[in-house]
Amino acid sequence: MLMNIQEQIEAYIATLPDAKRNDILILHQRILHLAPGCQLWFFDGKDESGKTISNPNIGYGHQVLKYADGTTKAFYQIGLSANKTGYSVYILGLKDKAYLTKTYGKTIGKASVTRYCINFKKRGDINPDLLDAAIMEGFQGIH
Repeated sequence: MLMNIQEQIEAYIATLPDAKRNDILILHQRILHLAPGCQLWFFDGKDESGKTISNPNIGYGHQVLKYADGTTKAFYQIGLSANKTGYSVYILGLKDKAYLTKTYGKTIGKASVTRYCINFKKRGDINPDLLDAAIMEGFQGIH
């Protein structure tokens, strides 16, 4: 029996240890509050052959990626994942790849901020209002 996206997300969250499950659930609800009705995605972290290539990701929103060869692919704008050391929030909807680091790198809290990702150990390590702002900018895709 195939699960729909919401069921896959719920099953993924249920597999996490208690503390991570609680934090991911809070982060998930926070993103849904910022973008109610957004398209949901779930990537289990496995390639076509079943090999694990990344941590599972919950995706939010919709964008069309255009590659140099002219091909396109539908993908999410915001991603959320738990990993061994904490959490990753992927802000994939930004045009300026330096924007996230320049804007939030020194102010968001105890986090590593890269071109498209905010990594942190626990939810309390970051400023939730600034995380919300970064997520909303990713949804808007204006930077």
